[in-house]
This record gives sequence, structure tokens and C-alpha cells, in this order.
Amino acid sequence: MNKEYIYLDCAATTPVDPRVIEVINKHLKKNYGNASSLHSLGLAANNILEESRESVGSIINAEKDDVIFTGSGTESNNIAIIGAALANKKRGDHIITTSIEHHAILNPCKELEKQGFKVSYLPVDKFGIINIENLKETITDKTMLISIMFANNEIGTIEPIKDIAEIANDANIVFHTDAVQAFGKIPIDVNNLKFDMLSASAHKLYGPKGVGMLYMRNKGKKEGRGKYCRPIMFGGAHERNYRPSTENVPSIAGFAKAVELAKKEMPNEMKRLTKLRDKITNTIERKIEDSYLNGHPTKRLPNNVNFGFRYIEGESILLSLDMEGIAGSTGSACSSKSLEPSHVLLAIGLKPEEAHGSLRITLGRFNKENDIDYFLDVLPPIIERLRKMSPLNKDTKYIIKK
Repeated sequence: MNKEYIYLDCAATTPVDPRVIEVINKHLKKNYGNASSLHSLGLAANNILEESRESVGSIINAEKDDVIFTGSGTESNNIAIIGAALANKKRGDHIITTSIEHHAILNPCKELEKQGFKVSYLPVDKFGIINIENLKETITDKTMLISIMFANNEIGTIEPIKDIAEIANDANIVFHTDAVQAFGKIPIDVNNLKFDMLSASAHKLYGPKGVGMLYMRNKGKKEGRGKYCRPIMFGGAHERNYRPSTENVPSIAGFAKAVELAKKEMPNEMKRLTKLRDKITNTIERKIEDSYLNGHPTKRLPNNVNFGFRYIEGESILLSLDMEGIAGSTGSACSSKSLEPSHVLLAIGLKPEEAHGSLRITLGRFNKENDIDYFLDVLPPIIERLRKMSPLNKDTKYIIKK
């Protein structure tokens, strides 16, 4: 077993960068005031809060006042989906999303269906990409919200987000994107793409857990959309009334530091991770027969690899990798304890038994090439051993190329 544990599950969460920890610790010790208080400690905390707001917004070219801090990406998604539905109910009761969204989108939509809203779940092709013409055809005069993720958390596929945003804007429909996986990994410009709302989370880019962000475009009020989202939580006036809770200033400052680092390192990291990603893909395709890549081969996040291996289950692969000192995933961490096959893999056309045989590897800042070499050394023997044991593989139809 390799002495140092190799973490290849960065889509689930990332280790907190030491530089971020340093910032959080500093503010925990020194700037512990309530940002709403009027004394000097409170004013100092408020200054940090507003500086962090500007820093976090800068990575997507957003105005400072358009950034709302939340407790998570899930909370951001709930505010966006439910808040937009309630604010626009008089305009219509129809929402459009996709069949491969994170449960933080799907479950709020299902809850709204119980309240009488109608939701269309767009299908995707074998790569996980929606059909733009299908989107246009699905829009009705009652459609008031479109929410489509920027990039999929399981298979890494990047949606044609610019085209989607243009369609929504042309139809005067509120557009939200769950950008939790894309934020800080690939360039995003909210002015170029014209989102109304965008969700992100600190712990996906080496920041702390328990902090999220919702970008909300004020400009939408001037373009005839009206107040396109209303609060769904009530209390104080924090975060423009959308998140009435005392702000976690030390962690928000950590989020800002994580964004600062991501902004600086993104160009080089994209190149480096893409190279490692493609090395994994090419090696698995060459060495392990009856394996296949899930998601688009090129229109995908630079750090995401998702493979299917016929005749075995992904959980067995994970346990075997863990014994070798490697962490991976079978899909979304939010549903990994479920025995149900991934809804994303089913949506791209996989059979349930194929969906159960998936392995998601997501790379990060602290992964080196020798980590990938070690992973690629231990994976083929694991697949070979599991296929020999598998009842699904009656004819022992596996070939590991030497």
C-alpha cells in the first residue's frame, strides 16, 4: 500500500488549502464580531465581509452587491429555485430543468410540483448534453424559470450554457445555473453569459464547508423581469434579506482567499489537470477492455474522469482502491449511500447494471503525476480480480492488456 493516502474525489469536496486555513484562523482569533454590530469589532467584521464579497464576485466578473453569501450550494439552489417560482407565480407556473441536475435542484423542483407548479425535465444525449432545439420547443407562455447546471457533477459534461442563457434572455425568462462544480475551475463571466442567478460553494475549491454563494443580477430588475426572486427564509436583514442569519465572517474570508487563489492559478491548473485527466482516460481505454468513458470526451471539466467497467460494481472498486490508499467515488457524494443507480448515468442511456459499475475520479490541486501513475498501476489488477469473482461475468469476459 502506498504510504500517503491519495485523494481523487475532489468533486465531492476538496481539502482546505493551508493558505485558506491561515486566513480563517486569523479571523477566528481576531475578527470575531457580529458584522451587524455597530461597535469597532462589528465594523471590522463588516469590512471583511464586504471585501470578501467583492473578491468572490470578481472571479465571475460580478458586481459586489450582486453576491449573497449562504450556508451551502444547496441553500443557494433552494433560494434560487423556490424564490424565483414564488416571485414569478403570477407570470406563470412552468419551470424547465434537466434530468441530470444535482438533487439540490431536482428535489426543490419536486417540492414545487406538490404545490401545483409544472416542471419539465429535459432529456440529454449519450454525452449528457441537452438539445437546444428541444429547450426552445419546451418553453411555453407560462415558463418563468429555467435552471440548468453549468457542468455535471458526476460525468463532468459542460452544457452549452451561453446558448441556454441567450434563449432565456430572449424569452424574458429568469435563468439560474448551478455552477458549483464549474466555479473556480473554468472561466465564467456573468456579463458575457447574462445569468440572472448562479450558485457556488466554497468547499469545492479548497475553501471551508458551510459557506456558499448566490449571484443575483440586479440588472434584471431594469430589464422588465421585475423582482425575479423572493426570500424563502425570514429573520434579520442580512444578505439583502435573502439569508437572514449572522454571517460566518471567518469562513467567508476563507472562501474569498480560496477564490483569490483559484483566480490566480486557474490557467495553469486547467492545463495541468486536463493533461492528467487525459492520461487516465487514455490509459484505461488502452489497458482495460470492456470499459467506457461516461460523459463528453472533450466538453468536460478538466479534473473529471468517469468510467464504466462491465461485469462489476463500482462499490467493489471503491473498497479495493481504498485498501490501496486511494479515494474515488461512484458518483455524487450526496447520494452515494443510496443503493439506487445514478440518475445521471441512467439519463445518458446506461442500463442499471452498467450504471452500478461506474467509477468517478476527480482530480485536484494537490494531486501529482506520480499519484496518477500509482492509481493506474493498481486499477487494472483490481478490475481483473473483481471480474473473476463477479456473478455478472459468467463467461469471464475480461481482458487486461499487459
